[in-house]
Amino acid sequence: MTPLDALRYPYASRRNAVFANRGMVATSQPLAAQVGLKVLQDGGNAIDAAVATAAALTVVEPTANGIGGDAFALVWTGGKLHGLNASGPAGKLASAQALRDRGLTEMPTYGGEAVTVPGTPSAWVALAERFGKLPLSQSMAGAIELGERGYPVSPTVAYAWEIAFNKFRSLPQTDSLRHWFDTFAPNGRAPISGEVVRAEGHARTLASIASDGGESFYRGALAEQTLALLNQAGGLLTAEDLAGYRPEWVDPIRTDYRGYDVWEIPPNGHGIVSLIALNLLKGFEFTERDTVQTWHRQIEALKLAFADGFAHIADPSHMRVSIEDLLSDAYADERRKLIGDRASLPLAGSPSRGGTVYLSTADSEGNMVSFIQSNYMGFGSGLVVPGTGIALHNRGNNFTLEAGHPNEFAPGKRPYNTIIPGFMSRDGKPVGPFGVMGGFMQPQGHVQMVMNTIDFGLNPQASLDAPRWEWTHGKTIDIEHSTPEHLFRGLAALGHDVSWSPRPLAFGRGQIIWRDDHGTLCGGTEPRADGQVAAW
Repeated sequence: MTPLDALRYPYASRRNAVFANRGMVATSQPLAAQVGLKVLQDGGNAIDAAVATAAALTVVEPTANGIGGDAFALVWTGGKLHGLNASGPAGKLASAQALRDRGLTEMPTYGGEAVTVPGTPSAWVALAERFGKLPLSQSMAGAIELGERGYPVSPTVAYAWEIAFNKFRSLPQTDSLRHWFDTFAPNGRAPISGEVVRAEGHARTLASIASDGGESFYRGALAEQTLALLNQAGGLLTAEDLAGYRPEWVDPIRTDYRGYDVWEIPPNGHGIVSLIALNLLKGFEFTERDTVQTWHRQIEALKLAFADGFAHIADPSHMRVSIEDLLSDAYADERRKLIGDRASLPLAGSPSRGGTVYLSTADSEGNMVSFIQSNYMGFGSGLVVPGTGIALHNRGNNFTLEAGHPNEFAPGKRPYNTIIPGFMSRDGKPVGPFGVMGGFMQPQGHVQMVMNTIDFGLNPQASLDAPRWEWTHGKTIDIEHSTPEHLFRGLAALGHDVSWSPRPLAFGRGQIIWRDDHGTLCGGTEPRADGQVAAW
């Protein structure tokens, strides 16, 4: 069976929402979800389960995340929501002019220049130290075992692996890129569905992080190996960049949407794009989901929100407009006037101054976690530290070389980042975590998930099952083949450039867990992936 064959099903299937009251883990890979559930059953809390699941996902879904990536988290505990930004900055040697001097006109996609400081291991350590109940040696044991003993590759992962293999095979075959093939295609091909893959080097690195809290990764032997590879590949990180890195606890940002608080991580992530769009949309009334008017207004709101995001989002210390002004009702009222009856081209306003994995967890103590980690663009930069399983991300690709732009490539600056965990609460009580992985699809998925819940009353699974759209650029909209045809024709009549998408992974992969007033958990998982809601 080829990777694509494994994604071909002759009939639509339906999943029911999952209910439980002791604990729940929802993610895109069943083995990782079960690792997280076991940690809950062994006495850990939702934070421990999130760390366990995240570490396991680097093993069983390497096509979308890895040890050398970035991470963000929203954690509800102690009656309050906490935010963690574990995205890394550009190194001290970073310079837009230096890249322009190398003949580049835009940030590279692959290679050492696209690598910023990886933050994922620091996220696991910070979460466990501040809110966890278990040592990392216990919460990460399941992930380590998966790497040592091996795991059968799931269908969506096999499909993405084949895409990555063909992509990297088409690139110039440098000595640095060879390590990717040695690690992830040792048999000269991508693995197929059901094939057992072992990742002993990856397991050793996870064991090192669990035993020393990431010291070797940032300040020891693993750091030295990483820097040796980056130096060979034209990277711009130094030992001081790795050794000095710490993740940052941040205050989440929010907007009120019809009585619910919708929360995101503040920039440099682009969760604010979702909130800007929701601020525009709350000025309209919606009664039915699958109408041309509903989809048109959603699309137009997201286009305007993205225009603001691309113009203004950067490392917060370099932004020239404030979050408060971007999210003000006055600014939303002004921008909403631009949403007319026909498709428009997105323009940024002037307010007063994608490979990723996502998981949700909850426990019986009231803790809930929305967690996302990514290598960006599948396996990331194409660089893998030999013998370690550390695939380095290419998050630096989201910088710009445009002189004077707030997101211009510069030392110590974090780039515009696409990965965003979401969370909802109401009247000071948690409703729950949600997220839709998938690069620039993520804010669009967040808006569609929030409206599915609040405006249209869908349960988590139905919300994820519903057909989605994605704005890509200009007036271009991709929609899924499961979308009713009247929406395709109706949007086209309004001036949208509408296409049926041939890409099975284009519309993101989401997870949702809601908690009701009685403490019952209700979870949904992505039908477009291999996901599972593991619960007890």
